[in-house]
Amino acid sequence: MIWRFKRIIQLDHVLLRTFIACIDAKGFGRAAQRVHRSAATISTHIARLEAETGVALFLRDTRNLALTREGERLEAYARRILRLHDEAAESFRKPDIRGAITIGAPDDFISQFLPPVLEQFGMQYPLADIKVVCAQTTALAPLVNGGQVDLAIVTQSDGVTGKLVRREPMVWISARDRLALERRPLPVALFEPGSHARKVVLAALEQSNIAFRAAYESSSLAGLLTIVEAGLAVAAVTRLSAPPHLILPAGAGGLRMPDALDVVLIRGAPANNPLCDALEEMIFNQQYKRQTDQG
Repeated sequence: MIWRFKRIIQLDHVLLRTFIACIDAKGFGRAAQRVHRSAATISTHIARLEAETGVALFLRDTRNLALTREGERLEAYARRILRLHDEAAESFRKPDIRGAITIGAPDDFISQFLPPVLEQFGMQYPLADIKVVCAQTTALAPLVNGGQVDLAIVTQSDGVTGKLVRREPMVWISARDRLALERRPLPVALFEPGSHARKVVLAALEQSNIAFRAAYESSSLAGLLTIVEAGLAVAAVTRLSAPPHLILPAGAGGLRMPDALDVVLIRGAPANNPLCDALEEMIFNQQYKRQTDQG
């Protein structure tokens, strides 16, 4: 009788981390900078991983880094393995840190800024309780000052200052048919009175010398998008929160572009604890990573 044994494959998490870094950085050289290793080490790690799996993971004959079909299959597993590895490691590193933390942001900022931050925070502090408050800057600033919210990502405005997270451009949006853009007076959907976004939009409209009317208003991004997609009005929102198919080209309809908004992190005086320190650090680290990836 002949016994045949299948080859045992061992997937080293260090090699998998290099593999994912190459994918996310879109190149071996940029991956080397991200994981603080030499380019030669990156190449060696990928070669070892390909030898272990017995398949080619990257196409070598393309100008831009591309995955083979086997590489795409491994990517899905690698991300799950690394996520579980990091979650397990962090749960043993800081198992006894307990507490509660409340963070707030408008609905457009919540979806863009918080998911990766809260994922990391949850892994590092599994016993901490997190509460998320979705509200506009005009509502969040008093809550932070009053101690009901520990930290908030908001728009800097008169009386609201904090640490700059990023400067975000504004864009005009309209339904695909752009019929609202042709109406006079121009129907405009605005954020709630008192918001800095409303202020810069009104200033841009005045500079455009276009007859307009404040036809609709909403305190939420979802409300404005609904009005715009229904073809009832145009609006200006942050570029990061604007659906690409709604964005108007610069100068469309004679509209001036509103000033960019400064997105800042504000923190209440009572929020002086390690959990708040850690969450603040993660927010800025995530933004640095995003800017590095985009650069």
